[in-house]
Amino acid sequence: MIWLLAALLVLLAAAGAPLFAVLGALALIGFHQAGQDGVAVAVEFYRLSDMPALIAIPLFTLAGYLLAESAAPRRLVRLTNALVGWLPGGLAIVAVLACTLFTAFTGATGVTIIALGAVLYPALRQAHYGERFALGLLTASGSLGLLLVPSMPLILYGVVAQQFHTTPPVSIDALFKAGVLPCLLMVVLLGLYSAWHQRGIARPPRASAGELWAAFKDAAWEIPLPFLILIGIYSGRLAASEAAAATALYVLVVTVLIRREIALGELPRVIRQAMVLVGGILVILGFSLAITNWLVDAEVPEKLFGLLNTHIPPDKPFLFLLALNLFLLVFGMLLEGFPAIILLVPLVLPVALKYGVDPVHLGIIFLANLQLGIFLPPLGINLYLASARFGRPVTVLVRAAVPFFLILLAATLIVTYWPALSLWLARPATP
Repeated sequence: MIWLLAALLVLLAAAGAPLFAVLGALALIGFHQAGQDGVAVAVEFYRLSDMPALIAIPLFTLAGYLLAESAAPRRLVRLTNALVGWLPGGLAIVAVLACTLFTAFTGATGVTIIALGAVLYPALRQAHYGERFALGLLTASGSLGLLLVPSMPLILYGVVAQQFHTTPPVSIDALFKAGVLPCLLMVVLLGLYSAWHQRGIARPPRASAGELWAAFKDAAWEIPLPFLILIGIYSGRLAASEAAAATALYVLVVTVLIRREIALGELPRVIRQAMVLVGGILVILGFSLAITNWLVDAEVPEKLFGLLNTHIPPDKPFLFLLALNLFLLVFGMLLEGFPAIILLVPLVLPVALKYGVDPVHLGIIFLANLQLGIFLPPLGINLYLASARFGRPVTVLVRAAVPFFLILLAATLIVTYWPALSLWLARPATP
């Protein structure tokens, strides 16, 4: 009976029912079937108040929204263009770097395409980049940055994974460190492809000393921000929540009081928009934690492992990782980042541990695949956002994104089968 009801709820979700309502119904049905009181669901919401890592989510979200409302995207593009725009494929490298940094701070790939696409697409076309190349590059680059501090999906994965008290443990700081080299690999590969694609085309002159200095002065208040976070976290002086508080305060002071790009009268609107997103995440997360406890009590992960074990022996984790990549690609296409993390981590993490996968490495694999699924045809959400932003049919975007998808797929496979790339900074003692 419960599986019939679960199937019905999944159909309702596919028909557009709110995700929090579907998750709440699943949690209540599960606990009722197990003979437990529905108050167990309310207890999980109370537990949210006892999770220090959650403080980082609203603070980083507020900082991202403030940056998106300001002129920071324009200054970021100007600075990166002055620094690397003269290289082979320089403007494409500018686009990749700008999209990566902007997505890392906002945690929303769609915002990146909408906010930066209006600036970067005309610039790429004016610099004689082909239409298909420019469309594919921006569609793919919009999802970069989910692995880079202070990405909110990384924080969310850490919060959910910590409920399993894994060995070795999962910390937000370790996830932030683990995402740096994989993200750098993807940026470098896209940069190299861009340079190869533009071979033989005349390069723009190197930015003059005056322009470089003007770009630095223009972005003088934004430049210290990544270093504040990176040095604070990687040196161990700041926890993720402390870095989030420092970031939110810094961005608030700069955008509202120093640059005055957001009027005081507009500040409540921006805060409200940011907290609506946070509130939705917390409601979904509360129900997800309840479902996680029910899954553990019902030994669903153990049963799933038993099913997999008949086809993929525990001594062949590479086969499990290959199946995991395919699984995450499909669900990354069907679900947006936050729901995919909240719904899938409780099922995947316990099984992955039995195959010997480090939970921090799993988090990087998880988000690397979600980055791909977001623009995987035919349902990847970024294809439709890019179609709306650039006024091109989805079929054109699909064809344009293929080479970039293949490059990022290769990078994801490297990340998957080379754990040291993720764990070298996160767990220095890991061989």
